[in-house]
Amino acid sequence: MAQVPQTFLDALAVRTWCGLALAALGRAREEIDAINVYPVADGDTGTNLYLTLESAATAVEAVFAGYGTGAGEPSLADAVRAMAHGALIGARGNSGTILAQLLRGMSQVLADDTGREAAHIDGAGLRLALRRAADSARQAVAHPVEGTVLTVASAAARAAEEAEGDCGTVARAAYEGALTALAATPGQLAVLGRAGVVDAGGRGLVAVLGALVEAFTGEAVREVPTGPGAVSGGHTRVVSVESPVGTVSTTDADPCADRAEAGGPAYEVIYLLEADDTAVARLRTRLDALGDSLVVVGGDELWNVHVHVDDAGAAVEAGVEAGRPYRIRITHFGLGDAHTGGERLPRERAQRAVVAVVPGEGLAGLYTEAGATTVLARPGEPPASGELVQALRRAHAREVVLLPNDAELRHTAAAAAEQARTEGIRVALIPTRSAVQGIAALAVHEPERRFDEDVVQMTAAAGATRYAEVVVAEHQSWTTAGICQAGDVLGLIDGDVAVIGPDVTATAATVLDRMLQAGGELVTLVVGDEAPETVAAHLQARVRESYLAVDTVVYRGGHQGTLLLIGVE
Repeated sequence: MAQVPQTFLDALAVRTWCGLALAALGRAREEIDAINVYPVADGDTGTNLYLTLESAATAVEAVFAGYGTGAGEPSLADAVRAMAHGALIGARGNSGTILAQLLRGMSQVLADDTGREAAHIDGAGLRLALRRAADSARQAVAHPVEGTVLTVASAAARAAEEAEGDCGTVARAAYEGALTALAATPGQLAVLGRAGVVDAGGRGLVAVLGALVEAFTGEAVREVPTGPGAVSGGHTRVVSVESPVGTVSTTDADPCADRAEAGGPAYEVIYLLEADDTAVARLRTRLDALGDSLVVVGGDELWNVHVHVDDAGAAVEAGVEAGRPYRIRITHFGLGDAHTGGERLPRERAQRAVVAVVPGEGLAGLYTEAGATTVLARPGEPPASGELVQALRRAHAREVVLLPNDAELRHTAAAAAEQARTEGIRVALIPTRSAVQGIAALAVHEPERRFDEDVVQMTAAAGATRYAEVVVAEHQSWTTAGICQAGDVLGLIDGDVAVIGPDVTATAATVLDRMLQAGGELVTLVVGDEAPETVAAHLQARVRESYLAVDTVVYRGGHQGTLLLIGVE
């Protein structure tokens, strides 16, 4: 992907860099996963880096899209802040969390030192940004270990500081410095040396810096050598995650490496946290006492917390005491990773599975109980295609039915399905536009049927379900039902505003009446946390009194972004 060379960093260069870095991590993902042996040999570093960068790139694209055609383009500060925020909320795993802090560190220099109206920075500004990135990432890790991505980032910053010239020159120096440091990691961290691999996180950072060089120069960097004898005097090799690094005893490894191999914590806990600096300082101390691999990144009262612990509940409780944790992900390392030293046993693929995107914790529980693999979509944070691909893999089935449950996710889901098909998974995408349509599809799902027949029945059930939602308008705007003001209650039927009212319950009743005018046998109500407590009971009573032979079922949706979802079958 050739680019026009440029000597400075502006918003367009940030956009180009994100796109090139995502492509580079996509190409290297499997290779990076395969050499992932530290801090846990769970074979997902490449995937986590890719998903983190994808979230950053998506945020940058959203900023550009917000300006529209002919409306100019965002400033450098706009772009880098979006990149950093996207990485923060989408960070996955230890490596992704550190990458998010690296990007945040850069943004603090590129945005704060230039101001919102500045168009670009030069090589001197890029040197400062790379130094801030390395320093802030190291500060975010409770117990920094040499021979990791932190070492590679520091080497890149030092090399950049010694370079004189434009942004392309500085970026190339940083890349070469990182590449040299990466080759030395097996000699710095004993677990890498015994496994014969370079650090996986560092390998990912080298790919990201290589993309930065290409964004400025238009020239692709030389490929990172990873074959047998590529680095460290001919002793480094690429191994798969099944290599038995967890069974090797040693007396000279780094203490953190020893702990990772000899039987460390059983769970990885990650969550976003809304909290102030003082509360986060206390949280760091508490989590550090609970486990290891502690990384807390972020600022401005939004943080991404990552830790490995034995007591996952205690780690989450610590977050609750500090502020408001959400997007909580708890992963059990299980047998076969570097913590347990057990033998990884292959799990037989199921014949068929369902993967569904759900808008709240309540529905996630409902879908999971019905046997579906779920992807949680928080309000304003739709999942990226990489996250859907990961869920399709996690379903571990030969055939998968994918329910996006959102019209806006149609293209994202299609891209994920196409990627999964290249990996040998048979995927059928049912274009559900609401979670209530997904519930209807899941209700008729029968794994024993032929795949095509099952998909047809599920598609028909979803298509026969009309859907509506009740929300509060955030600002004044034109709608298909007239002009609404901020704070008005809106009732949307099949995606279009049909009712504008002052009261949630009354508006919901009007919406339901309009939907049932065309008939129906079953009403599904999914009530969000912010909805009035009496709205479900009121609507149930209305159906009983006015619509004979129509049943009603109510689910609690949790924090789902809408007050109420309504489905009529």
